[in-house]
Amino acid sequence: MDLYTISIILFIFFLILLSGFFSGTETALTAVSKPKIHQLEKRNPRAKIVSFLKLQKEKLIGTLLLGNNLVNTLATAIATSLIINYSNDNEKAVIYSTCIMTALILIFGEVLPKTIAINKAEKFSLLFAPTIKILVKILSPFTYLIHFFTRGILKLFKFQITSDIGTSEDELRGAIDLHAKSEGSTQEKDMLKGILDLDDLQVNEIMTHRKNLEVIYDNDPERKNIKKILNSQFTRLPLYNKNSDKILGILNVKDVLKNLNKKKKSDLKLIAKDPWFIPETTSVLDQLQEFKKRQRHLAFVVDEYGTLMGIITLEDIIEEIVGDIDDEHDIKIKGARKSKDGKYTISGKVTIRDMNREFGWSLPDNNASTLAGLIFYEIKAIPEPGKIFSFYGFRFEIIKARKNHIDLVKVTPLN
Repeated sequence: MDLYTISIILFIFFLILLSGFFSGTETALTAVSKPKIHQLEKRNPRAKIVSFLKLQKEKLIGTLLLGNNLVNTLATAIATSLIINYSNDNEKAVIYSTCIMTALILIFGEVLPKTIAINKAEKFSLLFAPTIKILVKILSPFTYLIHFFTRGILKLFKFQITSDIGTSEDELRGAIDLHAKSEGSTQEKDMLKGILDLDDLQVNEIMTHRKNLEVIYDNDPERKNIKKILNSQFTRLPLYNKNSDKILGILNVKDVLKNLNKKKKSDLKLIAKDPWFIPETTSVLDQLQEFKKRQRHLAFVVDEYGTLMGIITLEDIIEEIVGDIDDEHDIKIKGARKSKDGKYTISGKVTIRDMNREFGWSLPDNNASTLAGLIFYEIKAIPEPGKIFSFYGFRFEIIKARKNHIDLVKVTPLN
């Protein structure tokens, strides 16, 4: 074998290595995590190049594919020519060349570099990003022509091209689910998803309904009100006037105690702070920002007609993120209980979000916020005790109902 033949063979292997370089780089730059690269930008200048290349997605892919196909075609052509020179049968030479080059390109130009790149995407992309950036600039006229013809063909078939907008909320939720599944913990998942849900929730979905409010009546005797305040589990209570049927203010237990300590006769209307009314359609995220801005802890929720619907507190919003918070003064009410036969006895006022979190269910909460509300929405009527309904993979049996309220429901998963 002469020096010329050895040189040709070495050149073919060099082209195959270039093919592996293009294939591996394409895989690494596609697979590398955008958030991770964004964090690395603060301390690694090459990370900025990687981010730049990922933004130039069409140019990047065009450059890598052009380079890869160019070296593969050239290597195969040279190998075919070389084998033909050493073979008397041109047809067999083409077959030999095809088999040999397919095997070499597949192993060393595709599978091996891509396997390394996908497992070391970050290191691979950071290592070769400067080189790829230069190639993108050099080959930009050719990639422009390729994109021009490609877009023309796509438009001919009326195919819509959408721009890359980065990591969507659905992708982030999916990543959270995968993390929770791999770690075997649902607490972090619930907290992270709770944060994402804040903007989609309205305050009327997590508020305490007016029928469940604990209020102080301005018309009641002072001794009765003081006793009620001291026995309450809450630090802030609405001050209500029966005659005018309106909220007068918010009583802070600390202010009441300070007034008693001064041995003054308590005029609750003077102690109470001005009430803060918000629309029921306010998003929970916006309300959280308002709580922080105003340094308040409680707001009254009203509908479009100004009718009081309930109250929302800062603690209610925090609980949407971290789950229920029970301190030493809380009265813990068991709203849901699971029996040995796998059935659940649940109060109608328990929220769907709490059930989904606690039991891992997927009941929809876009049309109703409580179990009772969901049943009302689905059957479009007020059910009587003993009635049974099935939807969303569950059987709901009304245990206790009165007037227009559903008090207790037996829920049985059907799957």
